[in-house]
Amino acid sequence: MGIFRRLSDMLKSNINDLIDRAEDPEKMVKQIIMDMQKELTKATQNYGKAKASERLAEKKYLDAKKVSDGWETKAKAALSQGNSDLAKQALAKKVKADEDVAAYKEMYDSISAQTEAIGDQVEVLKSKLDEAKARQAMLIARSQMADTQKNLAKSSGGFDGNSAMEKFDRMEEKIKYKEAEAAAFTEIAGAGEDSELNETFEQLESAAKVDAELARLMAEMNGGTDSADAE
Repeated sequence: MGIFRRLSDMLKSNINDLIDRAEDPEKMVKQIIMDMQKELTKATQNYGKAKASERLAEKKYLDAKKVSDGWETKAKAALSQGNSDLAKQALAKKVKADEDVAAYKEMYDSISAQTEAIGDQVEVLKSKLDEAKARQAMLIARSQMADTQKNLAKSSGGFDGNSAMEKFDRMEEKIKYKEAEAAAFTEIAGAGEDSELNETFEQLESAAKVDAELARLMAEMNGGTDSADAE
C-alpha cells in the first residue's frame, strides 16, 4: 500500500506552494500532471493485479463449495438407500471440504475488500488528475500573465517620466539656442553684405565729392583766367 501513501501525500500537497517554489511554474505544473499520470498508471496496474487475485480466490472458494455440496448430495443418496456408513464417509469428506470453503471464503473476502479499496483510490486519483488537467491551462495562463506584468514592471520601473520631460525641455532649449545662433549668423552675414555695399556707395560719394571739388577748382581757375583777360 506504499504507492497509495505516496499518492495521498502528493494529492494533499499544495500545488500553489510548489508553483511558488518552482523556477518555471509552467514546467512544474506539467511535471505534476506527468507524475500523477505515472502514478495513476501504476495504480491501475496494481488494481488489475488485485482484481486477478480476487477472481482466483473467488474461483477457489466456489470450487470448494461445489465439492462440499457434492459430498452432501452423495451423503443424501447413501441415506436414501439406507447405507448410513457410506453416508457418514461422504459427510466426513464434506466436513473437510467445508473447512476449505471457510478458508477460501475468508481469503476471498479479504482480497475483495482490499481490491475495492484500491479501486476507490484509483477513482480518487483519476478525479484529481482530471481536476489537475482542468486547472493546468488556467494556472499556466496565470503564470504567463504574472510574467508579463513582472516584465512590464521591470521595463517601466526605472523609467522616470518627469526626468524624461526635463530632458526634452533641455533638448528644446538647445535647439532654440541653435536656431537663434543660426539666425544671428545669418543676420551678421547679411549685415556684412550691406556694409560692403554701403562702403561702395560711400566710396562713390567720396569720389563724386572729389570730382566736384576738382571741377570747382578748375572752374575757379578758368574763371580767374577769363577775368584777367577781360581787364
